[in-house]
Amino acid sequence: MYLVVVGGGKVGFYLAKELVEANHEVLVIERNAAKCAEISEELGEIVMRGDGCEAAIQEQAGVGRADILLAVTGEDEDNLVACQVARHVFNVARTVARINNPKNELIFRKLGIDFTVSATSAVLAQIEQELPTHPIISLMTLRSGFEIVEVKVPDGAGVLGKPLRDVLLPHQSLIWGIVDTEGNPKAPTADTVLHAGDEVVAVTLQESEEALRAALTAPTPQRSF
Repeated sequence: MYLVVVGGGKVGFYLAKELVEANHEVLVIERNAAKCAEISEELGEIVMRGDGCEAAIQEQAGVGRADILLAVTGEDEDNLVACQVARHVFNVARTVARINNPKNELIFRKLGIDFTVSATSAVLAQIEQELPTHPIISLMTLRSGFEIVEVKVPDGAGVLGKPLRDVLLPHQSLIWGIVDTEGNPKAPTADTVLHAGDEVVAVTLQESEEALRAALTAPTPQRSF
C-alpha cells in the first residue's frame, strides 16, 4: 500500500515510522529542511521537501497512485487543503486529516474528508468515560453529519420500565444497541425495556444530541397535588 503523509513533525514522523515498519511504501512531504534531514537520517529516503497543499508538489510525490493521503500538520487549514487537493485533483480513494481544534471536525466532514483524528476529542472522550455523572459520550462522527453516541440511563430516569416503542426519541435518531449492567450486549426491539445502568448506543444528528440525552436521562416528572 502506498501512503503519503503530509507533515513531518512528531506525529508525521512516528506515523511514517510505524507504517514503514509495517512494510508499507511511504512518502513524507515536509516544508522544513531540518525536519526533512532528520526524517531522512532516521528512516531513509522517504521524505520530500515541499508544501503538501500544492498540487504540483503532490503530483511530484505521485499522490495520484496513493491509496491513502494522511495530512497531519499542526495547522487544520493546511490539513484540509491537502486532503481536498488529493481528493479532487488526484482522485485519492481515502483521505485522513488531523484536527487540532475539535470545532472544525464537522466542517471537515461536510467538505468530504473521509476520516478525521482529533487528539483533543480522544482525550476528552477518555475523561468522560471516567466520569460517572457524564450522561452522553460521542463515539464517532459519521460523514453524513450523524453521531454514534453512548448514553447511560441513570436512576430515576423517566424511561425506566418503558418499552422502547413508548420512548419518544428526537427526529432521525435510532437506538442501535444496549449493553446491560452485566456487560451483555442486546439487539433492541420495540418491546425492549430500559433499566437503570443500561448503556444505550444510538445514532443521532449532531444537533439532536442534547435532545437525545434528555429523552433517555430526564427524571420522571413529579406530580403536583
